[in-house]
Parts: sequence; structure tokens; C-alpha cells
Amino acid sequence: MGAGRLLVAVYALFGVAATSRAVYQIVTRFDVAPVAYVLSACAAVVYVVATVALAKRSRAARWVASAAVTIELVGVLVIGTITATGAVNFPDDTVWSMYGRGYLFIPLVLPIAGLLWLRHISASPARGSGRDSSAGRG
Repeated sequence: MGAGRLLVAVYALFGVAATSRAVYQIVTRFDVAPVAYVLSACAAVVYVVATVALAKRSRAARWVASAAVTIELVGVLVIGTITATGAVNFPDDTVWSMYGRGYLFIPLVLPIAGLLWLRHISASPARGSGRDSSAGRG
């Protein structure tokens, strides 16, 4: 499995995990921590959009993937910082709380890997040959 496919697979796994977690929390415990659960749902949407965009082979998909992964990085850094400093104390964690500590800090590393991958495929020689390079290949 190439690097691009591995990246798409990890994003897909996080998309499924974050979506499942957010849906369960919103349906069963929304009154406990509504802001945290909505933030987790937003993270889930970002992961799903990034997964689909990274798997496609077009310039537009790379643009969407770049936007999604950048939003993800900003989200992880902002939510991670406000939870780590205690500026906001959510009654329950979000996917990005404490920089993704509950997910082995993968949410902190994943957008960096995604941005590096997008930079790599944008610089590849296949870009100018009439054939788009793909995050799904690697």
C-alpha cells in the first residue's frame, strides 16, 4: 500500500470513527455536552470531506482536500490549545481535545501528513503531463 492510499485509509477510519462517536453522543447524550458533540460532528465532516477529496484525482479535489486538511489542522490546534490550557473546560472531550489525546494524538499528526502529501503530489512530474497525480496512488 502506497503512502497516498494509507493516508486515505487513515482519513476514512477517522471519518467513520468520528461520525459514529458524534452521532451516538448527539442522539443519546446531547444535553451533557452539546458544544463538544457538535465540534466532534464538525470534525467528522472534515474527515469525510478530506477522505473523498484525497481519493480523487483532480485539481479541484486537491483544492478541496487542502482546504479540509487546513481546517482540520486549525481545529486541532485551536481546540487542543483551549482544552490544554483550561480556557474552556468541556464536560466531555471532542475528537480534537488535548490535540487528539484520546486518539493517540493522530488528529494532530494527520493534517500535517495530509498537507505534506498534497504538497508532494502537487510537485510531481505527472502534474504537467496531462494526467493528474492522485492521493489515492502512492
